[in-house]
Amino acid sequence: MQNKPIAAKRQWLFIRNVIFFTFTSFGGAQAHLALLLKYFVQSAKFISEEELLELNALAQVLPGPASTQTLVGIAWKVGRLKLAILTFLIWILPTAAIMTFAAISYALLDQKQKFNAILEYIQPIALGIVAYGAWKLGKKVLSSQVSIFLAIASVIATLVLRNAYVFPLSILIGGMISSAIETPKEETELRVKLFSNINPKKLIYFLGALLLFALVGAIINRTSPFSLPIRLLENFYRNGILVFGGGQVLVPLMFTEFVEMKHYLPSSGFLSGFALQQALPGPTFSFTSYLGALSMKNFGYGMWGQILGGLIGVIGINLPGLILVLFIVPFWDDLKKISRIRHSLSGINAVSVGFIIAAFVLLLIPMGLNWLFLGIMLATFLLLNFTKISPPLIVLAGILVGYLF
Repeated sequence: MQNKPIAAKRQWLFIRNVIFFTFTSFGGAQAHLALLLKYFVQSAKFISEEELLELNALAQVLPGPASTQTLVGIAWKVGRLKLAILTFLIWILPTAAIMTFAAISYALLDQKQKFNAILEYIQPIALGIVAYGAWKLGKKVLSSQVSIFLAIASVIATLVLRNAYVFPLSILIGGMISSAIETPKEETELRVKLFSNINPKKLIYFLGALLLFALVGAIINRTSPFSLPIRLLENFYRNGILVFGGGQVLVPLMFTEFVEMKHYLPSSGFLSGFALQQALPGPTFSFTSYLGALSMKNFGYGMWGQILGGLIGVIGINLPGLILVLFIVPFWDDLKKISRIRHSLSGINAVSVGFIIAAFVLLLIPMGLNWLFLGIMLATFLLLNFTKISPPLIVLAGILVGYLF
């Protein structure tokens, strides 16, 4: 065992690298993995490369933010629970604070023509980024007739039903179908061994939190000042359980529920926030702090209410994934051996591609036949697909053009 001074020095070095990672992590989950390798394997041997890849695989299997879960898993291995929670806070708070401030600024200025003009070209750029995400994930995931069928079915279900329950049901059905078709008929004993190690109390707490939020939100009168915060917490927590595939899948879930169904905020405000998130380092899931803050403003809450909404958004969406990774990392060595879980991921990912395509369609409709916007959207897609220009640079260019012209 390491003595205390060496262990403390190692943890301070780890925290320093977490800060470096937080402020340089542009480009989404794939780029984040390369930086995790740089900061936590190569520059300082906190874990092995094999352990990093295994943690990343676990994050891909679980719902929630993959980069956040991988980073928290590394922290747990280095310093257990306290370091894991501290790492989580360092990682999410800077971007969440910026996005909350952006929502408050948008809320204060959204009637002023200049502010809208600055954001004018951001919306088609955001659509181009969504299209690129669908294209990249689709090429990787849609490799069989079953996966293509599941993607098309989820697109149709999302566009036709327009209901929040489409997402959990589609994810569940997609995972069950791919698991049933692709998994070898074996591993019964291993499954029994694994699930006998799961603490049932932890599962009860995990699901009980969701039911409690939903129950309190239903009981509290909607005219109460506590109603919207509770409903938002339930919305974010529930969606945090459903998001497989990272920030790309977060967009259709949030847009359908917050804009299309519940009208918490307009599509223009949603797209502006999403585009701004692409220009910032850190977790994509911090976009929810913007959604929470702007939703609170649109229902008459003041600045402190908007700050509360920002906290509710980023904590609610991240909490399920944080709980899951901290519960499961200790017995991941057994879990990763079960191919039924592994094979369910292909169906879940196929459904996720369908969600992104549906989101693209829903976001495109309000734009109409604006040829300039369509051209900007296409140019964004082509730049991302055929060059090494990163999304933050494109977003910043759009803000600059809107400001100057």
